[in-house]
Amino acid sequence: EIDDLDLPLKANKDVSTIPQMIDIEEKVVLKEELNSTSVLATKANSAEAVSEYNPEDQIDLLADEMEYDEQTKTVIAKGSVELVQAGRILRTDKISYNLDNDVVRAEGNVVLNDPSGDVLFADEVELKDKMKDGFVRKLRGVLADDSRFTASEAQKIADSKVIMNKASYTACDTCESDPEKIPFWQIKARKVVHDKEQANIAYEDATFEIGGLPVAYLPYFSHPDGSIAQKSGVLLPRAGFDSTLGASYAQEYYWAIDKDKDATFGLAAFSRETPLATAEYRQRFKNAEFSVQGGATYSGRIDEVDGVDTNIDEEARGHLLAEGLWNLDDKWRAGAQLELVSDDQYLRQYDLSNKDILENTVYAERFDDRDYANIRAIQFQDIRVSDRSDDQPAVLPELYASFMGKPNDFLGGRWQIETSALGLYREGNDQDVARASVKTGWQRRHVMDVGLVNKVDLSLRGDAYQTSDLESAMDKDKSALRGFGSAYFESSLPLVKNLKSAQVILEPVAALTVATNLNEDDDIPNEDSQDVTIDATNIFSANRFPGYDRIEDNSSTTYGMRAGIYDDNGNKGELFFGQSYRFDTGNNPFPEGSGLSEQESDFVGNINISSGSGLQLNYALQLENDNFSSQRHEIEGRAKMGPFDIETRYFYADALQGTDFDESREQIRFGTRYRIDDEWSVIGGVQYDLAEETQG
Repeated sequence: EIDDLDLPLKANKDVSTIPQMIDIEEKVVLKEELNSTSVLATKANSAEAVSEYNPEDQIDLLADEMEYDEQTKTVIAKGSVELVQAGRILRTDKISYNLDNDVVRAEGNVVLNDPSGDVLFADEVELKDKMKDGFVRKLRGVLADDSRFTASEAQKIADSKVIMNKASYTACDTCESDPEKIPFWQIKARKVVHDKEQANIAYEDATFEIGGLPVAYLPYFSHPDGSIAQKSGVLLPRAGFDSTLGASYAQEYYWAIDKDKDATFGLAAFSRETPLATAEYRQRFKNAEFSVQGGATYSGRIDEVDGVDTNIDEEARGHLLAEGLWNLDDKWRAGAQLELVSDDQYLRQYDLSNKDILENTVYAERFDDRDYANIRAIQFQDIRVSDRSDDQPAVLPELYASFMGKPNDFLGGRWQIETSALGLYREGNDQDVARASVKTGWQRRHVMDVGLVNKVDLSLRGDAYQTSDLESAMDKDKSALRGFGSAYFESSLPLVKNLKSAQVILEPVAALTVATNLNEDDDIPNEDSQDVTIDATNIFSANRFPGYDRIEDNSSTTYGMRAGIYDDNGNKGELFFGQSYRFDTGNNPFPEGSGLSEQESDFVGNINISSGSGLQLNYALQLENDNFSSQRHEIEGRAKMGPFDIETRYFYADALQGTDFDESREQIRFGTRYRIDDEWSVIGGVQYDLAEETQG
């Protein structure tokens, strides 16, 4: 039997507890068969030893078979072996553990769980110092962020660094389901060093592979290991070619200053131009955030002078972009945006932005239940390098406030009040405008017992204008007042037919608008109501004009049909077709080409088809009212096929005389996206201008 053991054995368990202590008198007794298992136990006889006991020194060992060599102080365990020490768990088929030098040798289906969350799989390991140091053969590692390593052999140093030879790394999220399958992308290298303290992975003789095929080589490369949110270091370089700049190479350095702030510094070199230096700084506060970025260079350009392309000598050029947001309290926030460039061509020439209009804005907003208010000032910079470039007015200021009652709270409906004010200022003797507007309204929606859905929208509006240097009048300074009232009524009757596994809906809809006659004159300028189009989304609006300066007056009716079919699998098809009719035969306020310039509007329609599998098709059309000739077509399709997203878009619009679009436009675009994983995608697309081909 077992003699002189003060520590209890765990009955019916193949577990031995082996406390490793300094300067302890110990007596080890081995019993060959206890529950068909060899069990090892130790005894500590001195109070001094107990006082020096460290819980991290304790080892829990579980195995089917266990042997102990007292002379060499070695434990040999076989079959479903599990060794727990200092938070690390080692599972294997066979283990040899030397008590004197704390060396563990394991072979066969080795799995090592690290306290950090990393998991190492191997054929054979040799570990020491509480399994912190050692060697690993045929390694396959899974980090805490699900990225993966493989290596023919590796060295584990002080639990802070792993040095791997003939290794690979990937963050591919499909590897978990099939570890043996070649990942879509991976980095292979002669040597890989994972420095956990620096949270960095470094490669020597690295090759980047996609689908198992090498596509790039770097003699040295490093990146963060994903265990931290930010880390300083050199970012991936960018290389390319441009017909103006020539061959290019750009390199950036990311500086992780702190958790709430960082910065990026970059330099781009070109074969035909002076290098471009860039920088960006970002910071977050408890209730605010801001970022600022800029660039500078000294280069020339080609500009049009008196209609002739002229080479401009080298000069200082650059940009400054900044934005900030400040949450003042739970209702108010304020912000600003700054966009400045040295010249119109700079941003596009250096591929920094494709914006046409830059905005410099200061604003404040208030959110309170259903109410909203804002005040802002805006200065624009038009950087279009075409004949459409124009001096944009400054907005000083714009005020807007909207107050809305609760649904069904007032006469069975809801009240609303909107107020706005605007000041537009241009340099020199160009047109300046000041405008104030107040609108009150009441809306109600009611469903009758027979299923008829009725909507009512009543509104009164008053506007005041003060204009200086009015472009359309001999007297350049004008004041104008305008009052307007309208009543909008809409009725629809949804008819539903339930099929075995689908539902069909037919919904005829009609609307009537009764409004006052404005007899618009030239005293009120048109600043924000110029781009007028009709489509399925706005044909049932009481006022089809955008903005404030123009209002659709007099009376009209709108009619159409909606239809849809919806099945139980998420597939659906929807159809709409409609038209509008003005009762007044003259004084039409809409311009030619808008689709509303005649008593009978153009027909508009929309077809939408989608499936639960990711297929979407949308077709919007506009047909002339008298001969059904095409005025506008838009077809857009999207499809998901495994990791691929495919989309195509066709657009045609007839010429609009009296506008900037005095020629028909026709374009087609194809695009695709390949999703490598949740974080990586490859995107490509092409757009072709068919109008140039047909007109040429």
